[in-house]
Amino acid sequence: MTKIIQISDPHIVPEGELAYGQVDTAIYLKACVETINRFLPEIGPVDMAFVAGDLTDFGTAEEYKRFCNIMEPLEIPYRVIPGNHDNVSKMRTSFSDKDWMPNSGPINWTAEFPDIALIGLDTNVDGKSHGHLTANSLNYLEEKLAVFGTKPVIVATHHPPVITGIEKMDIQNLRDSNKLKSILSTYQGELKLVCGHIHRNIVAQFGSVICQIGPGTSHAVSMDLREGAPNCLTKEPGAFLLHEIRNGIITHSIPVGQFDGPYLFYPDR
Repeated sequence: MTKIIQISDPHIVPEGELAYGQVDTAIYLKACVETINRFLPEIGPVDMAFVAGDLTDFGTAEEYKRFCNIMEPLEIPYRVIPGNHDNVSKMRTSFSDKDWMPNSGPINWTAEFPDIALIGLDTNVDGKSHGHLTANSLNYLEEKLAVFGTKPVIVATHHPPVITGIEKMDIQNLRDSNKLKSILSTYQGELKLVCGHIHRNIVAQFGSVICQIGPGTSHAVSMDLREGAPNCLTKEPGAFLLHEIRNGIITHSIPVGQFDGPYLFYPDR
């Protein structure tokens, strides 16, 4: 059965800097890679990983180089889609040697396996925080789904199209999403929409499909549901998601780092 890891929102900054003056994001992405590699014998084989946007904080060539260097020890292949903190042009250049990276246009790609397909879509709007899917990207999605028939599919975007209650992030979500809802809801097979951007593990309904937002690797958007709450980060433990086919699409959340255990519940029995 196919297994796919989702990493979200690493926000890599230049060497010697802290994201938002608070978070050494590089340390946490390194810990994420180490955690995945360490867990592979227990959860594997894992077919691939993808990063659901915001690879970097400012979209510079220096940040992408640092990101790639940190990801190099990862023992499984990976792909990326852009977030609002990314620069599509510089991202394309940084991954120009990969056969899944399109030469022009939105960074959309598809990875197909015997029992599932993964479609990555570009929601980046240059210079803006909110997300949008172009007609090009929506057509790409429709064409791919038409080919897959009833095969289970995961569709990945950076920006979620659902309201989370975190006001300052909801105004940055995926806009004009009715067409996306219609395309996903009419698919005849099992389909799950997965996203990043909020840095929290959140599950919601979007049309007739489940939308799951992945946690960040290093920090979270503060869990403050009050109207008018400021936009803040919290240094909560990072995590990543593991999607797999097991009588349908199932998703696990795995924390980054090393923890005590495993211990037998009843060692004397």
